Amino acid sequence: MPANVLFAAKPERWDQYRDVLPRAFEKAGLDVDLRLDFAPEEVDYIIYAPNSELQDFTPYTRLKAVMNIWAGVEAITHNETLKAPLTRMVDFGLRQGMVEWVTGHTLRHHLGMDAHIVNPEKRWEPTPPPLARDRRVTVLGIGELGLACAEALAQLGFDVAGWSRRQKSHEDITCYSGADGLKDALKRSDIVILLLPLTPETENTLDAEALALMPRGSFVINPGRGPLIDDGALLAALDAGHIAHATLDVFRREPLPGDHPYWTHPSVTVTPHIASETRAETCAEVLAENIRRGEAGAPFLHVVDRAAGY
Repeated sequence: MPANVLFAAKPERWDQYRDVLPRAFEKAGLDVDLRLDFAPEEVDYIIYAPNSELQDFTPYTRLKAVMNIWAGVEAITHNETLKAPLTRMVDFGLRQGMVEWVTGHTLRHHLGMDAHIVNPEKRWEPTPPPLARDRRVTVLGIGELGLACAEALAQLGFDVAGWSRRQKSHEDITCYSGADGLKDALKRSDIVILLLPLTPETENTLDAEALALMPRGSFVINPGRGPLIDDGALLAALDAGHIAHATLDVFRREPLPGDHPYWTHPSVTVTPHIASETRAETCAEVLAENIRRGEAGAPFLHVVDRAAGY
């Protein structure tokens, strides 16, 4: 008897997945009936995006798991109608895309590339940048994506630290945790990269007090979640010259409104939520593996701690 799998996401997502999912299921040796519509009581698994029209899971009485195709789950973790396990997406495509974007912008700020890419005054200032080992980079949030970025930067020679709510350890990365650890991490940060999940505890992690702890002339890179930053506090720190530049990929409201001051601020780079994206091919492999595990009675990969919010 096949496993009944409901695809619950926007139509454009279905166009990306309609061919790759069956191939992944076949490769995993699965017998799957994949559809856009089922009688709710017949569904075993839901492949899900939080902006789907499906928000009430009560009728899905035989549901074994909801598998999110986004890395972020804050839009669904508090849905009280969902009683089945919830998994988040962690796959090669998301991880590699984030590593490439973060590494590129970290090197950009480290090397001072902007001054040479846009130099209408034709200034000739032959001052080389410091070596990577002399640049202190801190990744706030060392989960799957944050740790991958921290490891890549450490391999390039940067002095890398990471911060998380719970204490972690790593041979190449100095690890901080807790409220006091966050203060210590910020004080040593020439470049801060935000890759925290969005929870009530992490909102406005970079507020005025936190930004003031960072060294003058430091940089902020945010490919995580827009509300991790107090926008007003960041703009004030940029205006004062305390923060040299902010590169921002995520925002409280997206698309970023045309009249938002980030667009015109000379010390802000806006990118349109492109730091990383779920790739259908690599995502499908993870989805197939989780269905295989569910059918075999094995633990699911990347199960969300609903209380913690990630």
